[in-house]
Amino acid sequence: MRHRILLLLAGLLCGVCVKAQIGEYRNEFAVGVNGGVTLSTVSFTPEVPQSQLLGKTFGITLRYNGEKYFKSICSLVAEVNYAQMGWKERIWDVKDQPVINHLTGLAEEYSRVVNYVQVPFFARLGWGRERQGLQAFFQIGPQIGFYLNEKTEANFDLDNPNISDRVSHISGPDIGKTAFSNMYHKPIENKLDYGIAAGLGVELSLRHVGHFLVEGRYYFGLGNVYGNTKRDYFAKSNYQGIYIKAAYLLDVIQSKNPKIK
Repeated sequence: MRHRILLLLAGLLCGVCVKAQIGEYRNEFAVGVNGGVTLSTVSFTPEVPQSQLLGKTFGITLRYNGEKYFKSICSLVAEVNYAQMGWKERIWDVKDQPVINHLTGLAEEYSRVVNYVQVPFFARLGWGRERQGLQAFFQIGPQIGFYLNEKTEANFDLDNPNISDRVSHISGPDIGKTAFSNMYHKPIENKLDYGIAAGLGVELSLRHVGHFLVEGRYYFGLGNVYGNTKRDYFAKSNYQGIYIKAAYLLDVIQSKNPKIK
């Protein structure tokens, strides 16, 4: 249901930007760089308790401003980014304490960092100043991720986790080792990730200097990182992520429109 709502919002916003051709014409093009952090999890079914994995992201941004429709500045935005996604297992026991590995004597820690090239496309609406001052904006659209590589970090033997003390829907005397073998040893199977991203932000524009942006973004993956057929263990394994980003854009093409402020 949630991804259907996001798709509907993306369609509505794209429709507004297309209909904006009857508004005040613009022909503004800007390019720049962006960077920030990612906070990601993977929604597994059966569930795997997790905390958010902190990663990094950076890349290039392209933006085209086409129209101002009433008070809304309609734009199209594309990015090409390197991004770290993945998950960090929350390995706790029934007393809400870290699980101690019987062999190492250490609190068990496990994370999987997966590196992607991500390409989001956004329809964007902005409200405020374009050349000198502040502007608030909302953007939404599809995102595609291309798998690069992955890295596992663990402080225990992955063949000998402490299964018995864990609070987890995937643990148990019969299925525990099978489930953890699937999660710990199996590499990412689906190399193409896709979903919907949406963000809210603020932009500061300074004439002859450029545009400075700060944004919070949410990503909901529609694909699974593992197979989800009847023969596969996980029925669902899609990403969810929060991005906190900053960007700097420099105008390449500016409209000679005296109404633009």
